[in-house]
Amino acid sequence: MIIFDKKLYVSLTCQKTSHTFTKIAFKPLHTNLFNIVLLSFFLTLGCGKLYSQDIKTKKKPLPTVKQTDKTKNATVDTVKVDSIKPTKTFLDGKVKYKAKDYAKIDQKKKLITLYNEAELYYKDVELKSGIIVLDYEKDEVYAGRIKDSAGVLTQYPNFKQGSSEVQPDSIRFNFKTKKALIYNSRTEQGEFKIKAAVTKKENDSVYFLKGARFTTSTDVDNPEYYFQTNKVKFIPGKKVVTGLTNMVIADVPTPIALPFAYFPMSEEKSISGIIIPSYNDSNTRGFSLQNGGYYFALSDNYDLTVLGDYYTNGSYAMRFESAYATRYKYRGNINVRFENLISSERGYPDYSKQSIYNIQWSHSKDTKSNPNSTFSASVNMGSSKYFKQSINQANVGSNLNNTLSSSISYNKTFNTIPQARISLTATHSQNTQTEVINMTLPSLQASIDRVYPFVGKDGVKKGFIKNINLQYNLSGKNSFVTTDSLFFKPQMFKDAQIGMQHTIPISTNFKIFKYFSAGASTNYQETWVTKTINKNYDANQSQVVTTTVNGFDAFRTYNFSTNLGTTIYGTFNFGEDKKIQSIRHVMRPSITYAYTPSFEKYYNTYAVDASGRITTEYTRFEGGVFGAPGKANSNIVGFALSNTFEAKVRDSDSTKTEPKKIMLLNNLNFSTSYNFDADGKQTLAWQPLLVSGGTQFFDNKMNVNFGAVLDPYAIDNSGAKIDKFNIDNGGSLFRMTSANLTLNYSFSNKGQKEENKQSERNGGRKDDLFGTNTDLNDSRNSQFANDKEDKGEDVITEFFNSKLPWDMTLAYSLTYSNVNRENKISNNSIMISANMDITPKWKGGVSTGYDFVQKGVTFTQFRFERDLLSWRMAFNWTPLGPNSNWNFFIGIKSGVLSDIKWNKRSTSNR
Repeated sequence: MIIFDKKLYVSLTCQKTSHTFTKIAFKPLHTNLFNIVLLSFFLTLGCGKLYSQDIKTKKKPLPTVKQTDKTKNATVDTVKVDSIKPTKTFLDGKVKYKAKDYAKIDQKKKLITLYNEAELYYKDVELKSGIIVLDYEKDEVYAGRIKDSAGVLTQYPNFKQGSSEVQPDSIRFNFKTKKALIYNSRTEQGEFKIKAAVTKKENDSVYFLKGARFTTSTDVDNPEYYFQTNKVKFIPGKKVVTGLTNMVIADVPTPIALPFAYFPMSEEKSISGIIIPSYNDSNTRGFSLQNGGYYFALSDNYDLTVLGDYYTNGSYAMRFESAYATRYKYRGNINVRFENLISSERGYPDYSKQSIYNIQWSHSKDTKSNPNSTFSASVNMGSSKYFKQSINQANVGSNLNNTLSSSISYNKTFNTIPQARISLTATHSQNTQTEVINMTLPSLQASIDRVYPFVGKDGVKKGFIKNINLQYNLSGKNSFVTTDSLFFKPQMFKDAQIGMQHTIPISTNFKIFKYFSAGASTNYQETWVTKTINKNYDANQSQVVTTTVNGFDAFRTYNFSTNLGTTIYGTFNFGEDKKIQSIRHVMRPSITYAYTPSFEKYYNTYAVDASGRITTEYTRFEGGVFGAPGKANSNIVGFALSNTFEAKVRDSDSTKTEPKKIMLLNNLNFSTSYNFDADGKQTLAWQPLLVSGGTQFFDNKMNVNFGAVLDPYAIDNSGAKIDKFNIDNGGSLFRMTSANLTLNYSFSNKGQKEENKQSERNGGRKDDLFGTNTDLNDSRNSQFANDKEDKGEDVITEFFNSKLPWDMTLAYSLTYSNVNRENKISNNSIMISANMDITPKWKGGVSTGYDFVQKGVTFTQFRFERDLLSWRMAFNWTPLGPNSNWNFFIGIKSGVLSDIKWNKRSTSNR
């Protein structure tokens, strides 16, 4: 029977057994042979009714029951409704299926068989396999493998229910009880891969496993390591509880075993848990447990890690690390480290005890959250000796750095007319050698945008008058200069310098003779301070005494400047048939004039001895946060010339018609100045000529910079400059007092090299010329910045001859000194860092250098790493100097098993 534009429905309700199946719908135009046989089978058994539904209108025809309001005549269909209550169907959802070869029905055994690339979909169950057998009498389904033409078992079952997925050898599943029996199942839960000989699915949330192995290896059938256990209770997404568990490496059982084990599993990004410490020993501090603690997964937006170390001689350390983020708003992290270090034993001559700390805070705000305000923080502060003495940091780049710096700033823009801006900043600069700390807490910057009072309604700014503009700037500081030992103590705040400076610049610019750009400006400043000084000779102490005077005071200064400049273009053409077709030279000469009058009214005198005949001038504003007013006139004209050289060359690619531009010299600058008010004694008229330049080679991979200082004046026998030109003293036109050359070259055959961000944050270098930053809290990360997980792009064959990935960084520095006729090379050194993939699994690297002046090897570090698939082994060694040390690590890469590791390291000699 064929009915067009209709659906045929079979209601599978057996009149004999009262067993009700689900409805099966057929589109006759698309009905296959299996559907026709199945339809005939059900009609033969008398298991229901045949009725149709219009495909286009989706309206069901008779049988129906029509009923009108009780107050009106009622019309009832004459078809009687079955009085027997239908039983609950065992298939209460739609079943979809398909098979490549055939689908067979065994009426006697009540079986439906799907063969070859069989697929079955029922509610949240998806089943794919070589063969699927549905027993509709027992409400069970069986799936297994089939043999291919070579007799190899293929098409493993893939059973998926909700988020749980299993790949067994075979499976039996009951639709009614939801229980399953699975053989050689393979499943993934987070980073874990689980294989079990027999798995019993008790319900949707509980599995029992027998002969199970757990691993983080990518190959669950042939893992390099696994945990073997015979009894397992497995709750997907929550936990795994096992009986006796033994660790197996390379199919060899190890003595590492646990009577029972608990593995937390969560679909959340992270869960709280204990961090197992590692064992170590030191000649100066004894035995120790290090990097043990607890991880708190406080929320999806922030976490907290608490770590600690303890040594048997009483030394201990605490670390608090937290990361936080809110999408589209901000992100950051905070590290607080404290160490109480004791060396040797009390009573011995080498006994020492000290406390060191370090605080790091990084915060950035998403500009999209509020484009008119920003808040950022980059903090690195603490004990000056922290990176030299820390027992949990091995970072030579930070160790050799002499400055720790911090900045916390808030900026707000007010969209008024004119626009206004305000900025609050707290800064910190700490010299780790002298332990002197300079800090502003806070500094205020406020400004109002430029105002052009003479511009008309048309908004055109042209000419001297219309370009006149003025601006207002305000700067306030609360400044401290203290030392490491007085940091944040009462004495530090007692010595604070507070001041405020108002600045009103007025300027204009205009054209002269079309090709010359001219500008003029004047600047008025008023400075307020809360402290001044007073100097006088104290006869009782027989010395000059400086007294601090608290109270408001102010001074006012002003200056004037003008400038004139132009741009000159020169082109040298060699012909289009030449390799170098032309060279363009761009010159930008400029002349500036600046005048600042003397403000000697702010100067006083004091006697330097008891007689009072010898006096010296001073200003009460000395040492102020914004400096002091100048006493001498400044009447200076400056000369500057900048040059760039660019070549146009024929491209080696014959398909390109346009020549290629190459920068020969990025810059070549000359500058000097002349002081009209120089007295020829303390101040000479001409300032030294400064020469600087730079260029790039090899596709901008090599940066070359150079500079020199050329002094026109001669020096006497004591080395002091005299008011006599060097050429008039029998020398050359200029006397080179110093020169320098720096060269940096980074090249690689594996893409751009990542910067050492943590090293830079600690105050070290971005590159690894001083070695890699080693945070001993967590050795799971690779020493090599570019090392990423293998994504399968490269196929490893028997021969490793396709390529050897490598990168190299080279830095060369040369300094010449001749200030006092010493005529010597004061610095001549080279530093090299190289990393290479020796084999697909072995990586090696070295950082070293040589000082040609001191004739010795500079900092040297060797590092090696072996990729052991699920494991990682690393070793680094610094053989020379006070920072000599070595560190060995082997452990599992996966974060869930990061506590399974062995870490051994030496103690630095520092």
